[in-house]
Amino acid sequence: MSIRRIVAAFDFDGTITTSDSLRDFVRHAVGNVRFLAGAFHAAPWLIGVLLGVCDRGAAKARFLATTIGGMRETELRGIARSYVDARLPALIRPDMVQRLREHQRCGHEVVLVSASPLPYLEIWAKQVGFDAVLATELEFLDERCTGWLASPNCLGPEKVRRLERWFGAMPPHILYAYGDSPGDREMLAYADVRWLRGDDGALPPVEA
Repeated sequence: MSIRRIVAAFDFDGTITTSDSLRDFVRHAVGNVRFLAGAFHAAPWLIGVLLGVCDRGAAKARFLATTIGGMRETELRGIARSYVDARLPALIRPDMVQRLREHQRCGHEVVLVSASPLPYLEIWAKQVGFDAVLATELEFLDERCTGWLASPNCLGPEKVRRLERWFGAMPPHILYAYGDSPGDREMLAYADVRWLRGDDGALPPVEA
């Protein structure tokens, strides 16, 4: 007898949160001076993203390398925990936590799919009961964060690739997907039930 697998995939920034968590996390980790210096050094790549001539992953890596690059892994994970405890709760949308709980009550698997980096996402996701976190991974060498990316930036088509890898030989019978930006469109198109913040109005009903 086959198990009816139902999965709900949630984007994080702008979908579950009210604003971008990566910038907020980096500011928390390094302070305003180093944050602004990192943004200045990465400005050519960040401007390139706005102009459509630079890859978002490359720009993100440049920014992270000049801000959190060089931090010890243990230090970064400690900062990630303090960020989740002290600052992240103010960014979380209560209605999306309620939607997450609705899926969990129905026995659905819930997965976080985000371009933001793993260190703080996996801590928060574990606290609220996500089954998996598919996010951008950071590179660590000799127990120090380089700031460069150890995986493709989890955005656009990469979100679908990561989901398919996670599903393995057991794709879901129904996939719900929640997003808020163009970086989520491929994941939303892949889903059976989709919701895009700002475009789709009320949240869709959840199958019991």
